[in-house]
Amino acid sequence: MSAAKTGDASRLDQFLAFSAEVTAFGVVELQGTGQAEAYLQTVDDVVGAALVDELLVLHAKAPRATGNEGRAARGAHLRRTIFGDGKLGPVARNIVKLWYSGVWYELPGAWTETYGPAPQDVTFVVSPSSYVEGLLWTAIGAHPAGAKAPGYGSWAAPPRIPRFADDPVSPPSAEPVDGTVDAERVPA
Repeated sequence: MSAAKTGDASRLDQFLAFSAEVTAFGVVELQGTGQAEAYLQTVDDVVGAALVDELLVLHAKAPRATGNEGRAARGAHLRRTIFGDGKLGPVARNIVKLWYSGVWYELPGAWTETYGPAPQDVTFVVSPSSYVEGLLWTAIGAHPAGAKAPGYGSWAAPPRIPRFADDPVSPPSAEPVDGTVDAERVPA
C-alpha cells in the first residue's frame, strides 16, 4: 500500500518538497490545489512506490542551497542526478507536467522498452478538478476555460503574470508582468 493511502505525512511532505522545487511554486500553493495526494497516488500507481521513493531519496540528498551559487549548484545536482537519469528523469518531468496541466502523460517509448511496461502508463486526466487546479493558469496569469472566471469583462485587460519569489530575473519587489505589448518595440 502506498503512502498516499496510508496517510504517511512525511512521504507526502517529501513529494511536496520535490514538487515545490521543480515547479517554482511554494508547498502551500501546491497544497492549495487540493491535488497533492491524488498526484502522489497517480505516480505511485503508474511507476510504483519504490521508484517514487528512489526519486524522493535522491532529492532529499541534494546539497542544501544558500545564496545564488548554492542554488545554482543544487540545480545542477538535480539536473544531473534526477532529471539526467534515464529512469528517474522522465518520471520527474512527468511530475512537473502533472502539476502544471493535471494530466499524466504516457512515459516515452524508450523508457518503457528499458524499464518495462507499466499497465497504467497511458495519458489521462487525473481527476475532474486536476485540470482546473493546474499551475499553468497561475503561471500565465489566466484562468481555465469554463472555470474560476475572474468576473465580467476580465478579458478586456491583459493578464497579470505574477513574479515568483525566487525569480533570478527580477527582484522580489518588481511589479507583476502585464501582457501588453510595447508598440514601439514591435517590428513594423
